[in-house]
Amino acid sequence: MLKEILLREDAPLTPEEWGAVDEVVVRVARNRLVGRRFIQIFGPLGAGVQNIHQDTFAGADSGAVSMLGEEDIHPVHTELREFKPLPLIYKDFWIYWRDVETARAFGMPLDISSAAGAANFVAHAEDDLIFNGNEKLGFEGLMTAKWRNTVPMLDWDTPGQAFQNVVNATRKLIDTGYYGPFAMAVSPNLFAKMQRVFDNTGVLEINQVRELVTTGVYQTPVLQNDGAVIVSTGPENFDIAIAQDLITAFLGPEKMNLPFRVFESLVLRIKRPESICTFEPQEQSKAKRS
Repeated sequence: MLKEILLREDAPLTPEEWGAVDEVVVRVARNRLVGRRFIQIFGPLGAGVQNIHQDTFAGADSGAVSMLGEEDIHPVHTELREFKPLPLIYKDFWIYWRDVETARAFGMPLDISSAAGAANFVAHAEDDLIFNGNEKLGFEGLMTAKWRNTVPMLDWDTPGQAFQNVVNATRKLIDTGYYGPFAMAVSPNLFAKMQRVFDNTGVLEINQVRELVTTGVYQTPVLQNDGAVIVSTGPENFDIAIAQDLITAFLGPEKMNLPFRVFESLVLRIKRPESICTFEPQEQSKAKRS
């Protein structure tokens, strides 16, 4: 059914041209996406799947050690089950019929940079949904999860404060029962501030940070100014549920030209929000304490 809906066979593109479109869309998205680098994927489930359950887990006691296995322990269980819709994320682009004819007449490759641009916008929208959520549609992101941990943001212009902030955040997660491995995402501004020598060690501060955040330190433009988050990774804490992974559809000819759509359908499932720690501006932290 999806094959018919995508209308790919109706587009006047050769299999080689379709292959080039698919290759550039996937390559651009793979290079652009950040959330998928440390969040595990659940799926794909199928393009027609519109809702999926999200469990919030309880029962965080340590595992038991015994001879007969009869001790009363608190099993990991679903404390809350909600059903989340899987939104569409998409961007359209055009290929003009004259460009197709020119490429074929002169034996040149078809210029598909518009497909690359659409893939870039979709990837940006995906990361924005994962990190910042979408208040209008009722989606939480890593930066906005209601029960996440927080630590005050220190002054990263002062050498050593970025590393100390990461120490504070990982310690907060460990004290809450989340031992890592940890991953970190920051704004480009904060990422740049870590590119300096740490004290008198001759080592960049970001390399010291990576000693604590072993899954990776990533920068993403969807985090503005001083946005930063550290998470304890693992599918028991959160995952990305995908109905339809990134794909390109033909929308049907319009005035002889060829409109296409790059789209996907997915949602971030936060199962244990305490596995997330964001850095709060000092003024917000002071307001909370008061």
